[in-house]
Amino acid sequence: MSNIEIGFTGLGLLFTLILLRFPIGISMIGVSFAGIWVLVGERAAWAALGLIPQSFAAKWALSSVPMFLLMGFVCYHTGLTKSLFDVARLWLSRLPGGLAVASVFGSAGFAAVTGSSVACSATMGKIAVPEMTRCGYSPKLATGTVAAAGTIGALIPPSILMILYGIIAQVPIGKLFLGGLAVGLLTTFAYCAVIILQATLNPKIAPRIEGGIPMKEKLDALLTTWPLILLVIGVFGGLFSGLFTPTEAGAVGAALAIIIAMVKRSLTWQNFWLSIRETLLTTATLFIIAIGASLLTRFLALSGSGDFLADTIIGFGADPLVLLIGITVVYLLMGMILDPLGAMLLTLPVLLPILEAGQFSLIWFGVLLTKYLEIGMITPPIGLNVFVIKGVVGNLASLETIFKGVIHFLIADIFIVAAMIAFPEFVLYLPNLVE
Repeated sequence: MSNIEIGFTGLGLLFTLILLRFPIGISMIGVSFAGIWVLVGERAAWAALGLIPQSFAAKWALSSVPMFLLMGFVCYHTGLTKSLFDVARLWLSRLPGGLAVASVFGSAGFAAVTGSSVACSATMGKIAVPEMTRCGYSPKLATGTVAAAGTIGALIPPSILMILYGIIAQVPIGKLFLGGLAVGLLTTFAYCAVIILQATLNPKIAPRIEGGIPMKEKLDALLTTWPLILLVIGVFGGLFSGLFTPTEAGAVGAALAIIIAMVKRSLTWQNFWLSIRETLLTTATLFIIAIGASLLTRFLALSGSGDFLADTIIGFGADPLVLLIGITVVYLLMGMILDPLGAMLLTLPVLLPILEAGQFSLIWFGVLLTKYLEIGMITPPIGLNVFVIKGVVGNLASLETIFKGVIHFLIADIFIVAAMIAFPEFVLYLPNLVE
């Protein structure tokens, strides 16, 4: 068996293990270790298992991952994000489907603090869904909106997916953040347009709230958001002005969140310890999968199968648009069965050489990839955010109802992806302003 055949056999075994529901990180580590052993021997395999995880985890840029996670968990557990939905509700409730629109904007604001789609969905599900159903909103619209809006957390900085992509693809994380910000805002407004259109065509699913809200009440609610406004300005103002790097921004954000929570007297030893514990658990999970991807990259490089696949595809002279459509289909299918991080780290070792050979912008593709992964979070049958919302709302809505509720948002996402492919300069405009 040739080295290339060994490489493709390993990939086949890896996909089989994943379909059998083995943990993706352990599957990648096991297959890569066995493949390197077969290719170059036992000592090389053990050496790779000892050196690659250490060299990966020792990258300074990775320190931003636990710091941004800690910032998000502190904000979540100390209640700094509770005011977001209230403010959006007071200012937007008079629109058709105003509470649902408020949920989308609340999720966008929450995403700017946490960068976690799951945390965003869980939090807004607890706050917004009961409020919408109390006001007579259709459970399908209420749950579908929050499930879809939660995915904005993967796009608006700080995005953990973008940080890991930037490290693996060796592209500036700050530029990825700027590209993601543009697409995240586009997604936010597109989702709002979908809600307003649905509520206008069928007012029964989203009854209008009668009676005006005094301006003083709106302004008072707006003032309660000062902790988050201060945090966002402190972190992203310093980041995009060049005061500190994306790596340092995570530490600044975590420290600011802790200080603000202490000033508000909402930080206790219990929620502080809970924030640290969840940060450690999430970081460990992310790193195991990322280390598996690093080992897989080494295995594919040694076997030559990655370069062979890239050369074969480029040799066919495939039109770039055809190649992108193929990549889109692959990610949409993988989104149905894999979690976003696993799908990204499993495919990047194969795709990056192809993209580099095809001279695609890796900044643009990183944002596009994040959008693909976001779509996967609400795509049946796995749709992680849908299951999160189901766990939050209980018997209020079935899984079938929630999946039906996200269909209109999935259609909007398809149009957004088409626009990103047709007009890449939209994604790259802000990153190109930064040298």
